[in-house]
Amino acid sequence: MYVEQFFVKGLAHSSYLLGGAHTCAIVDPRRDVGVYLAAAKAMGMQITHILETHLHADFISGHMDLAEATGAAIYAPKRARCTFKHVAVAEGDAFDIEEMTVRVLETPGHTPEHISYVVSDRARGPRPVALFCGDTLFVGDVGRPDLFPGRARELASCLYDSLHGKLMKLPAYCEVYPAHGAGSLCGRAMGAKRTSTIGYEKLYNPALRIRSRRAFIESLTTQMPGAPDHFSRCSAVNGGGPALVRRRPNPAPLAPAAFRRRANRGNTAVLDVRGYEAFAGQHVPGAIHIDFGGNFATFAGWVLPPEADILLVAEHGAQADEAAVWLRRVGLDRAVGFLDGGLFAWAKAGFRTGHAPLLSIEELHRIACGSRPVTLVDVRAPREFAGFHIRGALNIPAPDLRHRFRELDPALPVALVCSTGHRSSLGASLLKQRGFGEVYNVAGGMTGYSAAGYAPACPMCVIPHGPAFLGTNNAKAK
Repeated sequence: MYVEQFFVKGLAHSSYLLGGAHTCAIVDPRRDVGVYLAAAKAMGMQITHILETHLHADFISGHMDLAEATGAAIYAPKRARCTFKHVAVAEGDAFDIEEMTVRVLETPGHTPEHISYVVSDRARGPRPVALFCGDTLFVGDVGRPDLFPGRARELASCLYDSLHGKLMKLPAYCEVYPAHGAGSLCGRAMGAKRTSTIGYEKLYNPALRIRSRRAFIESLTTQMPGAPDHFSRCSAVNGGGPALVRRRPNPAPLAPAAFRRRANRGNTAVLDVRGYEAFAGQHVPGAIHIDFGGNFATFAGWVLPPEADILLVAEHGAQADEAAVWLRRVGLDRAVGFLDGGLFAWAKAGFRTGHAPLLSIEELHRIACGSRPVTLVDVRAPREFAGFHIRGALNIPAPDLRHRFRELDPALPVALVCSTGHRSSLGASLLKQRGFGEVYNVAGGMTGYSAAGYAPACPMCVIPHGPAFLGTNNAKAK
């Protein structure tokens, strides 16, 4: 038995190649499937199986593209009622891949249809040695059950049974291969370790140490992080069979005049993916800014209208093409063009530009300690804010500014701060879209504020590769 992991950092998504001597399966594939074709070729293996644990909410799966490229059969949960050609599997089903037996367990909780694949390597013995558990069990965490309106408590109870009644009964040495790691919003506090064992999780996973069903349900249905908008769309797309990537458009270069005409056509979003310092200097008026160096795909899926054509502003054509790949990963398939020559060409054409000036940490500190009427908005997640923030700041997570901008006075200057400057730049672009005139982004964010000695070290920055939500300490920056 051979296992190879493929990790997509921006989505914290893990997929796997499960191989024998000559054939292999791909578990929970991402949409751009070339990495699997190359890996199988390098190992001299043929891809014969595609295994889906559930209808993924945070990304578009590559099962359709991979099946077309290889002829492999797609295995998916029977309860998902997928409408594409597949092998529907349920509790007790089993199949072989060379000397490996793959047994199906139904493990609902994160989603109603969720299954896990338990693998025995018969060349060594009959006992289970590997678990591909999707989003049921993570390293240091478990799947969130609150993605289906009105069903959170019901699914949390199902998850309790899936974990304690099934997965925790596997041998302690059984290796655990989850579909996500630290940074994913499919859980609350995943560890940075990307694989684990049943025994390790029994010892160290806080969620598994909650033995009371009632306490477990309460823990997983309160204070959960916000769910991005695309979480409510991707599951249905995956169940219906995503469109093949080869049939999706690639962004075409557009001269400034053609770009402007297309942007004004209606049903079009301009997305600037350059660094936040470049966006601050000048940008196409009305553009949404999502820094390609930040958590690009998640925030794109969160704030971009899925029905709109997307026009990209990038540093160069290669970056626009790469951005289109990431957009397709979260179901945004309509990146149709990019600004040829970038803002340099736009400015030379004499077109108007917008600005979202940067504040240094020193300037922010003077504002925080001064008497000038400025609204300071901390756009981080609520639990980040609760653990560490500047006194007097309002907490409105960046994506929520699309709706909560009405809580702010557009007549006052607004300064936005996050952990580094990426999310606050997104927030600045959203406010500029809605008519706010004097909007500032704090370069370096709370990380820089701490480094300058104005506040204790930010808990989120001390261990940047750790769980997405650490415990709160209610520290306030003075």
